[in-house]
Amino acid sequence: MSALHVRDAVPADVPSIRSLVADYAHQRILLEHDHVSYYEAIRDFVVAEQDGQIIGCGALHILWKELGEIRTVAVDAEWKRSGVGSAVITSLVERARELGLTQLFCLTFEVEFFARHGFVPVEGDVVPADVYQELLLSHDDGVAQFLDLARVKPNTLGNTRMLRMLHE
Repeated sequence: MSALHVRDAVPADVPSIRSLVADYAHQRILLEHDHVSYYEAIRDFVVAEQDGQIIGCGALHILWKELGEIRTVAVDAEWKRSGVGSAVITSLVERARELGLTQLFCLTFEVEFFARHGFVPVEGDVVPADVYQELLLSHDDGVAQFLDLARVKPNTLGNTRMLRMLHE
């Protein structure tokens, strides 16, 4: 058995990513998207491979100058609690640092998992008013979730908004 390897995703990985997400979508943990959405966002994704099989994924989506969102973290059911999710998060945090981000947001049911990775629950506004006004112009649901806007609340019930500060 080869070592776990986390790498940038490529378009050929979309069917595997979509399959991983589908398992979570059936449990109403993640939202399932059309193939085209995954292809459009493929540069945001990393995948975790074991012996050539994709067993985990996650994405880093840029929301603002120093702010990103960790989204779509999924691990094959057979590999849960084996460090795959942690390896994905570690890779995404490293990528965020390389991009100069100082804050990472996530919206999750997995509060304990993200807390182990330095995220803390947040409520209310976490950006200055001028940035908030700029973010309101975005059509991205992740931005709306970050801002805790009413239009996305039906899809976010039970989720916790969490933030991690990245320090050098």
